[in-house]
Amino acid sequence: MEIEKEIHNQKFSNNFQKASVNIIYTYNWLNGFIKKELDKSNITNQQFNILRILRGQHPKPTTINTIRERMLDKMSDASRIVDRLVQKDLVKRSICEKDRRAVDIVINENGLKLLENIKLEEAMTKSFQSNITEEEAQTLSNLLDKFRG
Repeated sequence: MEIEKEIHNQKFSNNFQKASVNIIYTYNWLNGFIKKELDKSNITNQQFNILRILRGQHPKPTTINTIRERMLDKMSDASRIVDRLVQKDLVKRSICEKDRRAVDIVINENGLKLLENIKLEEAMTKSFQSNITEEEAQTLSNLLDKFRG
């Protein structure tokens, strides 16, 4: 549906304002979609992001700083989120053998199994494919990269 109909606004100053509003609206729509999927597994979007980062490093441990650098949401408190993942028994934290001041974080089997059971990418792909083609998805991705340019 067109952004004008979604937000009941027919007046934009220009197409740049319209595109900006559309990006913000779409971000919130997509975030709601992701939240609904992840609620089934009782984890947040930020927790999911960290688990995916750790899975990419597995079996090697990583540090909080590396996690912060790779997170999609740079405003998240990675240390606090890792604490919650430790409490949920999805990751393990230990003192780094090379630098006793640092802490190593590694995803455990429970975390890997949880990620295996979350079908977020499949749900998103299915949702997108019903509205846009693969070529359009590539064009959209390229335009968003250019927008952040």
